[in-house]
Amino acid sequence: MKLSYKKRGRLIGLTILVFISTTAYNSDYFEIAKQVEIFSTLFKEINMNYVDETNPAELMQEGIKYMLKSLDPYTTYLTEQDVESARMNQSEAYVGIGATINLSESKLIVIEVFKGLPADEVGLKAGDEITYIDGNKVSDLGVATLQLLKGKRNSSVLLSLISNGETKEVRIKRAGITPKAVPIAKLMDDGVGYIALDRFTKTASKEVENALKLFMIDEAKGIILDLRNNPGGLLQEAVKIVNLFVPKGQLVVSTKSNIEGFNNSFITRKQPLNLDIPLIILINEKSASASEIVAGALQDLDRAVVIGERSFGKGLVQRPKSLPYGGQLKVTISRYYTPSGRCIQALDYKNRGEDGEAIKYQENDYKAFNTKNGRTVYDGGGVTPDVLLGKREKSKFIQKLIDSSLVFEFANNYYHNNNVKDLGDFKLGEKGFNNFKKRSLVHPVFLEDKSIREINELYDHIKKEGLQGLEGTLKELKKSVNESKTRLIELHKSEITTALEGEIIKRFFYRKGLYTYYLVKSKDVKTAQELLGNTKSYLSLLNR
Repeated sequence: MKLSYKKRGRLIGLTILVFISTTAYNSDYFEIAKQVEIFSTLFKEINMNYVDETNPAELMQEGIKYMLKSLDPYTTYLTEQDVESARMNQSEAYVGIGATINLSESKLIVIEVFKGLPADEVGLKAGDEITYIDGNKVSDLGVATLQLLKGKRNSSVLLSLISNGETKEVRIKRAGITPKAVPIAKLMDDGVGYIALDRFTKTASKEVENALKLFMIDEAKGIILDLRNNPGGLLQEAVKIVNLFVPKGQLVVSTKSNIEGFNNSFITRKQPLNLDIPLIILINEKSASASEIVAGALQDLDRAVVIGERSFGKGLVQRPKSLPYGGQLKVTISRYYTPSGRCIQALDYKNRGEDGEAIKYQENDYKAFNTKNGRTVYDGGGVTPDVLLGKREKSKFIQKLIDSSLVFEFANNYYHNNNVKDLGDFKLGEKGFNNFKKRSLVHPVFLEDKSIREINELYDHIKKEGLQGLEGTLKELKKSVNESKTRLIELHKSEITTALEGEIIKRFFYRKGLYTYYLVKSKDVKTAQELLGNTKSYLSLLNR
């Protein structure tokens, strides 16, 4: 039922009073109250007077989004649906269908299906579009559709799908889902134990501990902990994992803030599982947050050799704050520091360039710190490995290309048109790469990136100004930019191929197959194995 203008005004006025009363503790009370009153009055006047019918929820969410955009990308507003989704991702267990689903532009797309779970059993595949849930049209319901996928254990849900261009219906029985943090733990032929950790959930430390215990029974000669592509998660789990290898009472990470109450130190609380077993940590540019805490702490304490690429560089800590109606604000409250005292934050969100982008800390501004044994390590840009493996700096264009929907869509198409029975025999090959390159040339990430947009804007500008004779020059410039991007695709063939093969493998062999591929194909793993086989070299890197 629609409220009258007077009632809507009273409701908004009451909201203002409640908000102001809850902020009275702040020393900037007057300025905060003033700005809240201005915003609330503006919001009320728009909703009551705008020529067309407005959607107050959408208006407010857009306003919140742009306000938070001026801070950092980790300070975010979560709707009730977002909160529930995040809870499931970090929980020990939840009831669901066993698939990762993404809602974008009113389309509900299956991103990943987990082996042996209900969605997999009925034949759902990555790339499938869910159009109806129990007869409810997805495009009409928006975020509410995510709620419809939930239900009681053993209850069922009817889904209408578009799969590889065909329409079909499947009924899925919901089940208890326990997400695994360790997709693979394997004792390799040379006696080295390999543990892949792809998320820091509530069970992460326990899963790593269980794998480590089995390796110790088998008298493993060393451990490789693979944190590549691990975006982080629960900080306490990172501390517990470090505790498996270092003594009780050891500082792992500290947090510092302008607000005294947010300053904290996280110390190991248990006896370690193994203080002596040689340990190598694998990281790359997508290892972030809790992954960097583990890698940075074990490096600072000279307990592990770190191998790979410089990590992402997220040294900011967030805390959830409850909001009315089930929402949540995830707000950055502090920075974290490794035992040596360094912060590995790579981007300065307080200071931004002319384009509005956060400024990256420059290498000549990095500060030096000392590990427990006196080795030099640096802050300001992620964790730098002890053994840096030939990473070539990727352009923003190549990174956007790899992260784009094109890779996902290419993998879907490959799955439906090829039959891969043996993981060991799979290889994308020259034909596959050229097919991807051909597709990329007509993809929006290729045609509509920042450089092309600016050329088009300049073209429009000179037309408005009535300037003559520059159109041909701009067309040639656009052509040169596109030719340069084509050369970049060839230059970064190896990285692109790895991304494509990884995504394709998940379609045929699920997440465990992906990590098996990493294990077999990865130069990083082979380098780690070789180092663990050379005790003298391993110890020399730690200054022992």
